[in-house]
Amino acid sequence: MTYSLRIADIPSSERPRERLLSLGARHLSTAELLAILLATGQGKGKLSAIGLGQYILQELSKHKREPLDVLRDISPQELMAIPGIGPAKATTILAAVELGKRSFQIRPMEKVVIDSPDAAAAAISLDLMWQQQERFAVILLDVKNRLIGTKVVTIGTATETLVHPREIFREVIKQGATKLIIAHNHPSGNLEPSREDISLTEQLLQGAQYLRIPLLDHLIVGNGDRQSLRQITNLWEKYPQND
Repeated sequence: MTYSLRIADIPSSERPRERLLSLGARHLSTAELLAILLATGQGKGKLSAIGLGQYILQELSKHKREPLDVLRDISPQELMAIPGIGPAKATTILAAVELGKRSFQIRPMEKVVIDSPDAAAAAISLDLMWQQQERFAVILLDVKNRLIGTKVVTIGTATETLVHPREIFREVIKQGATKLIIAHNHPSGNLEPSREDISLTEQLLQGAQYLRIPLLDHLIVGNGDRQSLRQITNLWEKYPQND
């Protein structure tokens, strides 16, 4: 691939963005990844974005080190000394480098086991507990009840939110969870379940039976407290989850 070949002249299936979307970022060359960050080359008749990415790597290799090793610690001024790299391109590249550093340095949290309503409420508290609008969220678990993540599915008005079972199970399947807990907040602080809450829970329990993805509980939270529908209703006896 030559330095001057424009992205527009490359078959669409071979363009960096399209290749990333179809194959994943790990399958792109370093020059292609830089080209996505650069977005444009040096202008008409000069280096393309891919060509400029290749040129940057060539210039960095003059330090007698691996180019990415140099890029890890390069200053904005040093990067802008490379022809074709101005403040916009330099800051975009350095921001991406810094994000990469931070994501690498953060140790993955150990998967917390969600084994009680209190543990579930703690996992979802930040998203729901003190919100002024009613929110509906799902807590995603693996087969050993370890936390995969949480997701706010819908946000409603100050008094109600609407959610459809398919929205919940779509997120569960998308994230590869094998169990779930649902939760929503009552901004009023009254944690008594409404008829709608009971009806929705019944629908979700039936859907969970069909999909064989156990629904472990439905929490209502608000004003620092929580209520477990599994503890105060007989719904889990009517719709056993084999959990």
